[in-house]
Amino acid sequence: MAKKKIIEKKLFKTSTLIGAVVTAFIAGILAGIVLNNYKSGGRLPAKPVSVSEENLSSDISVQIAEHEKAVAAEPGNTEAWIHLGDLYFDSGFSEKSIAAYEKALALNPVNAEVWTDMGVMYRKTGKFEKAIQCFDKAVGIDPKHEASRFNKGIVLMHDLKNKQDAIRVWEELLDVNPFAMAPDGLTVDEMLKQLKQS
Repeated sequence: MAKKKIIEKKLFKTSTLIGAVVTAFIAGILAGIVLNNYKSGGRLPAKPVSVSEENLSSDISVQIAEHEKAVAAEPGNTEAWIHLGDLYFDSGFSEKSIAAYEKALALNPVNAEVWTDMGVMYRKTGKFEKAIQCFDKAVGIDPKHEASRFNKGIVLMHDLKNKQDAIRVWEELLDVNPFAMAPDGLTVDEMLKQLKQS
C-alpha cells in the first residue's frame, strides 16, 4: 500500500513457513465467513473473528503444547525457548513470544536472529523504543545482520516518524549489502530513492 509514494514495508524474519500456514488457515476462516454471510443474506457474525489459541490449526497448537512441555521439563534448553518463541511469533502472540525470547536470550544473549525477532514483537506491541534497542543489540552482535538494520529503519520511519534516521539506517544497510532487498522484492536502494523524492 502506498503512503506518500513510499511502499509500506512489513517486518520480516528468517523463518516464515509457519506464518504462511497460519495466514492460509485464517484466510480460509474469513472466506468461510464471507461465504456464509452471502448465503445468510448479509448477517454478520455475533463476535469478530480474531487469532486466538482456539482457532489455530491443530498442528500449530500441538507444536506449541509440545514446546511448552519441553521448556517446562528442561528450562535450560535455549533452542526449545527459541522454537517456542518462533511459534508464538508466527501465531501472532506477541507478548508470549517476547517472554520466550527473553528466556532464550537469558541463556544465550549473543543470538542476532532472536534479538531481531523480539524487536519485531516489541514493535507489534507498540513498544517502539524497545524494538530499536533489540535491533541495535542484534547489530552489535552481528554488524552485517541485514534484517535488524532493515527493521530498525521501518520502526524509525513508520512508527517514530523519524525519516532522516531511517534513511541513515538504510544507507548503512546498503554499505553492508548494496543489493539488499525489502521483503516485497524492491531493492533498498530503490526504496531510498522513492523516499528521498517524497
